[in-house]
Amino acid sequence: KPKLNQVKIQQYWEKLMGPTISSYTKEIFLNKQKLFIYLESASLRQELSFGREKIKRVLNEELGEEYIKEVIIR
Repeated sequence: KPKLNQVKIQQYWEKLMGPTISSYTKEIFLNKQKLFIYLESASLRQELSFGREKIKRVLNEELGEEYIKEVIIR
């Protein structure tokens, strides 16, 4: 199931965040219910840090369960 959620999140990311944010995303993956997002832009990294709870909530809604416990942006 973690692998399935990993694939789903990668698919949802561009749909939910849009092409601009997706283009600055280097990597996005799940590890032990933590979502790691690696970005190329420092200003975007800081901006998304303020919306970590919203990102978690929206992706959990798309997954249909409270799977993601924490969002880590680097």
